[in-house]
Amino acid sequence: MGATATGKTEIAIGLRERFPVDIVSVDSALVYRGMNIGTAKPEPEVLAAHPHQLVDILEPEASYSAGEFVIDARRAIDAIHAAGRIPLLAGGTMLYFRALTGGIADLPPADPAIRARIDAQAADAGWPSMHQRLRTVDPVSADRINENDSQRIQRALEVYEQSGVSLSQWQAKSTDNTRAAGLEFIKLGLVVEPRMRLHTRIQDRLKVMINNGLEEEVK
Repeated sequence: MGATATGKTEIAIGLRERFPVDIVSVDSALVYRGMNIGTAKPEPEVLAAHPHQLVDILEPEASYSAGEFVIDARRAIDAIHAAGRIPLLAGGTMLYFRALTGGIADLPPADPAIRARIDAQAADAGWPSMHQRLRTVDPVSADRINENDSQRIQRALEVYEQSGVSLSQWQAKSTDNTRAAGLEFIKLGLVVEPRMRLHTRIQDRLKVMINNGLEEEVK
């Protein structure tokens, strides 16, 4: 695990070349087909030589939750174990890592109607204003969610509107640890120091993305 541009993919591939491991992607963007440049998705020939499970499994308009990831990841882990190999989880979506290793709150399911209403309100008022609304009903979540993080603001407001209980209260009172039952995790974090070196790597990566057609991909 680690921040963007710390070299997770390269190290995972290097480990697979030396040890009996199979790679399971832990990335909330790599699950989507067609989002290749902006996500720094490994090239097709790399994926062919070193398969990554949970890559290119959805179309971009589909939703995908941490709970769904836990189910899919556990299925992949069990299959890798059944084949006599070792699962190597590689990625930077820490929410997914936490959900898999520590359990996940049993939250209400997504409600498209409520989400559409929140999106419409945000289009008029702006997400910082919606963040202020969140602060009135769930100050704990508001403190940890950036005022421009539309996805998380939407989800926190959706949970409250559905249940009348704040997201932070749901997370505090309800955790399902069964997904990790019987598994032992060895956690390895990649850290680039000094921090400015990582910033330079990210800037260089962005330049390559732009040169490779990121603008057309986003369109």
